[in-house]
Amino acid sequence: MILLNPKHHDRPYRDERSAEVMGQTIEFFERKGKTRLLADYYDRGWYADFLEHVREHRLFATLCTPEGESAGDGRWDTWRNCEFAEILGFYGLQYWYTWQVSVLGLGPIWMSGNDVLRKQAAQALEDGSIFAFGLSEKSHGADIYSTDMVLTPDGDGWRANGRKYYIGNGNEAAVVSTFGRFEGSDEYVFFAANPRHDDYHLVQNVVASQNYVSEFELKDYPVRAEDILHRGRDAWNAALNTVNIGKYNLGWASIGMCTHALYEAIAHANNRVLYGNPVTDFTHVRRMFVDGYSRLVAMKLFALRAADYMRVATAEDRRYLLYNPMVKMKVTTQGEDVINLLWDAIAAKGFEKDMYFSQAAVDVRALPKLEGTVHVNIALIVKFMPNFFFEPAEYAPVARQDEPRNDDFLFDQGSTRGLGQIRFHDYRKSFQESRSPNVGVFAEQTENFRQLLAEDPPGADQMKDVDLLLAAGEIFALVVYAQLMLENAQIYGIDDDLLDQIFDFMVRDMSRHALTLSLQPSSTEGQITRCRNMLRKPVEDTARYDRVWEDAVLVLDGAYQMNP
Repeated sequence: MILLNPKHHDRPYRDERSAEVMGQTIEFFERKGKTRLLADYYDRGWYADFLEHVREHRLFATLCTPEGESAGDGRWDTWRNCEFAEILGFYGLQYWYTWQVSVLGLGPIWMSGNDVLRKQAAQALEDGSIFAFGLSEKSHGADIYSTDMVLTPDGDGWRANGRKYYIGNGNEAAVVSTFGRFEGSDEYVFFAANPRHDDYHLVQNVVASQNYVSEFELKDYPVRAEDILHRGRDAWNAALNTVNIGKYNLGWASIGMCTHALYEAIAHANNRVLYGNPVTDFTHVRRMFVDGYSRLVAMKLFALRAADYMRVATAEDRRYLLYNPMVKMKVTTQGEDVINLLWDAIAAKGFEKDMYFSQAAVDVRALPKLEGTVHVNIALIVKFMPNFFFEPAEYAPVARQDEPRNDDFLFDQGSTRGLGQIRFHDYRKSFQESRSPNVGVFAEQTENFRQLLAEDPPGADQMKDVDLLLAAGEIFALVVYAQLMLENAQIYGIDDDLLDQIFDFMVRDMSRHALTLSLQPSSTEGQITRCRNMLRKPVEDTARYDRVWEDAVLVLDGAYQMNP
């Protein structure tokens, strides 16, 4: 079974320590129990017990210390970090969040040539510390061009003045990797700030949550040369490259939350009787579950495959820069769709305070809005569209990348320029190798979109129409989603029934986005015609649908229940 089930966590690992980390994490939450988990969530108490567990078992030290920096068994292994993030999301976004912002805070440190600060960070991880990423500001959000954190010369060093906003872990971090600029210039800087310093002023927690999402102010905070992590273009690159690493984790939080919510939802619906029948006998309810399950499996297939490309990335192969924002954008919005489908099926039950679902239904909404909105990430990926469709390149096949090794390149990504020159392997090969009828329909829809781009591409005025570009970007995202999902369906042995059911919703989604594109005020007659040709119904197969319901979805009733 591809979905996480903590009660039957028998996944094979290449090394013993990885198995220990996952087992210890699951054991902590199951021992804590659902009643206490939910009480802490609604009481909004700081998760000190979890962080003590992290310290005691060296979890962040193992997972977040690159090989070579660690005195012990640490390595930065994207493969196992995926599963750790999924497990944390499964039990609550708050636990995932303190891990996620530590990942972001560590990025500029591990990318820095400041050996002293790197050693200090490694020791802080061994001591059980957490980290923070001081980028966003209240007035500018993540618009790093406009930072108001200013360093003014003061003797041999500087004084930092300014506020940061929406900074997770800003209350307890060992180090806040803080972005700013030097006074009177456009030179950017990353420096290490200490939250325990007298000139570091914690203003507030800006959210009503277990998380501490801080606003803090530096007032004449002393910055020495040895506190500098990056200057100039290197600081800019460190900011964006850190986000490249961190935003990928958002998809895994969504996968974890949706998986737990699915177990609860199917157990409730299949054991609730209305008008003499289980709720799941109603055809519309059954459809909601089959669709939700199919979307969740697709989320995981894509996110796992994106990790493979992150792990093989080099300066010559930067395909991950398309797949990474896709995990952040597409997987998290699909997570919202999964929760919506399940919530429609269980209705008022989803509000009840003794259900994990009640927190997942709220918290899953955050993920598409963090680390750049969906719209920002679509605007990023459309830069790749011409090369993706019209300039494919040859690459060696990429196998599943589950080896226990350090992902060195992630902290040596280099310049953030040149996105338009990145090339991709031919997506059509994946479509041609599939026997699924609905993959065939989807391939025809995709070819119509490709022809639209070839024969009647957006003109100069249309390129200024953000709504039109977003609609086109959604279609492009679906094609990328399909390609990697198909690759991974072969690797994981996904059966033909489930794959065809997945592409049932993919065909419907493509039709929906094509209709949206055709209805844009600036769309041309030629574009409208191509969009109409993309409006297709999936191939219906009642027997296939029934098999997916019986063999994949219904069997989840009772498969997992959290310890009370």
